[in-house]
Amino acid sequence: MPWPPSAPRPDRRAGRAADAHRPDTDVAVVGAGPAGLALSLMLLRSGVRVALLEKSAGDPASLGRDFHGEVLQPGGQQVLDRLGVLAPARARGAAPLTGFRLLDGGRVLLDIDYGRLPGPYDHLLALPQRHLLAELAAACRALPGFDHLPGHRLSALTEEDGRCTGVVASGPGGRRVTVRARVVVGADGRYSRTRALAGIGAGRTEAFDQDVVWFSLPAPGRATGTVAVHRAPGSAVLVHDTHPDRIRIGWTLPHRGWPAVAARGIEAVRAELATALPQFADLIQEGLRALDDLRLLDVFAAHADTWVRDGLVLLGDAAHTHGPLGAQGINLALQDAAALHPVLVDALRAGDCSRARLAAFQQLRGPAAEAVTRMQKVQAKALLGAGGPAVDILRSHAARLVTRTPLGTRITRRIAYGRTPPEVRTDLFTVRTAAAQPAASSS
Repeated sequence: MPWPPSAPRPDRRAGRAADAHRPDTDVAVVGAGPAGLALSLMLLRSGVRVALLEKSAGDPASLGRDFHGEVLQPGGQQVLDRLGVLAPARARGAAPLTGFRLLDGGRVLLDIDYGRLPGPYDHLLALPQRHLLAELAAACRALPGFDHLPGHRLSALTEEDGRCTGVVASGPGGRRVTVRARVVVGADGRYSRTRALAGIGAGRTEAFDQDVVWFSLPAPGRATGTVAVHRAPGSAVLVHDTHPDRIRIGWTLPHRGWPAVAARGIEAVRAELATALPQFADLIQEGLRALDDLRLLDVFAAHADTWVRDGLVLLGDAAHTHGPLGAQGINLALQDAAALHPVLVDALRAGDCSRARLAAFQQLRGPAAEAVTRMQKVQAKALLGAGGPAVDILRSHAARLVTRTPLGTRITRRIAYGRTPPEVRTDLFTVRTAAAQPAASSS
């Protein structure tokens, strides 16, 4: 197992000989995003001790970071509702969305109506991640066994006899902290440092022809109620409402084409976007002031060489990365957490956190991640690919099939919940709190 040569080994000589084999915690989670926090909450409610490391410091509710991934599919909403955090997160502010639409010059080519799904999850939900992270973090802090380490950047993994035994992190002021754990979970995103330190390949492929530039604009009274893809000459533009009274815009560009676009300057960018979105031209002219207002998302697909090692698991984007189409990333991550939770509880109870034991997680979720990548490739060609009379006719026929037939409902459900969606194993919860009760009726 190719651990970094600089990784410190546990010191068994001074002062800790008597309890050298007793870990400081049961599970060390690296990354306090939706996946890491949701998994932490499930484990804590199952009586498992958790140390959560996050490189960002401060309260998630007040962090200045802007997250582009905030649209929750019904599958993600369901996981959060089972954890009792959906309703309070939504109460902080959110924007319900009725579904997806594809438009070309104002003409609706495709309308995927989530109202065809059974309630209460019969809609999409644009939920700012800071609201979600704040509620998940608060729920974790209310439970025993939680050690939160904000402002700590992972610097090494520790190992013994080829098994991961913990993490080393650099904290505020450069303070070095070592946390020993029975299992380490890398939930630190698409550029996972945990994955890199473990020597696991990202498995990146250039599966998409587009990158996306994201920004948001104030839009009081201009809510659309949908996620819309507006086809424009040479590109497509994604638009959806977000809280509070804003719209979020994703401008698709040729893969690695942003430097050439940026070289033309902000005036040219504003003019092109205003042409693609004439209904929002005034907002673009007023609100898009500089190139720094835009954030580039490098769009690619990735499937890590392996998700598990002895004492180590990769979760969410650290294990598999997807494009933004279909709003799948955060939902896959939350469902991953729901699937990993019982695997970890079982492994910890059995005293066996080997690769063979943890492999059940990858066996369950690997096919789901691969199915999303295949689906997104098809979506990218259908929604963002080049047009023409023949292609437009095919799109029109496909749109009628999805919109007007029972097949369309099945397709919508697959997009909404994914392949074999896992259930939150509330039967494993042994620690109860008044704040952590399901609230499905509020969704």
